[in-house]
Amino acid sequence: MLLSELEERERRFKLALRAGVPIVLLVSLVFYSTFIRNEDLSFNLETAILFGSLVFITVYFIYFLMELSVKESLVDQTTQGFNQRAFVQKLKEYHPETLALLIVNNLSTINENYSTQHVDKLLFSIIHALDTELINNGMKKALIARRYGAEFLIAIDTQNAALESIFKSFVDKYRTINNIDIDYAFAIITNIGDDLEQDIVRLKDIINVQHKTDVVQDSKKLSETEKEVLTALHQKQFSLLFRPLQNTRTGKIDIYEISVRLRSDSMGEILPKVFLPIINRLGEGRNYDIALFEYILNLLPLMDQHICFSFNLSPFSLRDRDFQKTFFKLLEESNLDPSRIIIELYERKTHHDLSGYLETLKRFRSKGVRIAIDNFGSSNASMEYMKHFHFDIVQFDRDYVVRLDDSNNTAMLRSLVQMANALNIITVAKWVDKPEQKEKLTKMGIHYLQGFGIAKALKEDVLIQKYN
Repeated sequence: MLLSELEERERRFKLALRAGVPIVLLVSLVFYSTFIRNEDLSFNLETAILFGSLVFITVYFIYFLMELSVKESLVDQTTQGFNQRAFVQKLKEYHPETLALLIVNNLSTINENYSTQHVDKLLFSIIHALDTELINNGMKKALIARRYGAEFLIAIDTQNAALESIFKSFVDKYRTINNIDIDYAFAIITNIGDDLEQDIVRLKDIINVQHKTDVVQDSKKLSETEKEVLTALHQKQFSLLFRPLQNTRTGKIDIYEISVRLRSDSMGEILPKVFLPIINRLGEGRNYDIALFEYILNLLPLMDQHICFSFNLSPFSLRDRDFQKTFFKLLEESNLDPSRIIIELYERKTHHDLSGYLETLKRFRSKGVRIAIDNFGSSNASMEYMKHFHFDIVQFDRDYVVRLDDSNNTAMLRSLVQMANALNIITVAKWVDKPEQKEKLTKMGIHYLQGFGIAKALKEDVLIQKYN
């Protein structure tokens, strides 16, 4: 039985005592007043009021305690693990050494293909299987909670060096539950501080950016990283890397794709996989995009007139009206040719309000800014966008370029290139590392190539020296 279930039973028993004792006293008082005082019982108005009051007080008191029981419930009704509110409260008493987060990545797919009853049973089975696995490995007091959806929080009162391997074993062992295939991800942080809710959110960040080597991290170091990221953002300490795109018609390089890093005095360069989840979680995404855009606008006048910059901006920023006003104002004040600015979009799923989103993109394009869609062909979303919006540039998904030896893959890429050319859209192939790739892609009619086989990326100072 889960620890949460045991504690919920104990809580309900105490609640029953709280309800029972006053009722027993009240009944005893009535019994004494009506039977023990050696007076004949007569059903007069006084007796009727007394019994009516007894019934009303009893029913109201029980109803009040039932309401209180629901509001103060410790457990999630689907899984019987702790709910998040109770879990956070328990952590303040528990003082865990380790926090972990286990996520079912493919919950949306499972929801689409199974009934609510099947999904609820699956979530119940996962949390109980996890509890059994932890108990079998000596962690009998582990707290397990359901955050929301299929996210499970685990608090452990020790720093178990084998915890990562225990979770890996669990993931391998329970790939399939109730004949449903499950795709898991997990993260672990140690050295837990006082800000427990912040640590819980950091776990999600780790999962979003993790690689095989960083599923376990130190909470205090993560907190220090957050401070450094915010400092670098507010001081606009950008460190940009410029990846050249070669024009296959002219052989010249006239577009540079910008890769962004933040620069910290104590941490050196901070990669996007580290700083972007932090910035987005803290609500600094729009500030970051505006700061980056302003930084790029200050760089462009230092370049030759034919040089263009391509960079990514968040769709959430682009949809924001205040962001748009600031963007257009900065662009107008710069007096630069807007076509030298290329905004890259990277979305694997179609936005739920596609028509509204594309209207937003038209506002940017009407100002002369060019719009590129990255990873084109990686999902149905790309084609859905193409039906309703005329992009200036499409950048093909990596798989098309690295699998040119696959005849099916090459045939699909060739058809996408032909479609783009028919629509007068500039095409880009990245990840070009070999001469034979360059030759094949050029013959297909692709306009721009990028990769180690074309030219190395340049740092900001080198780029300025080259084109100033």
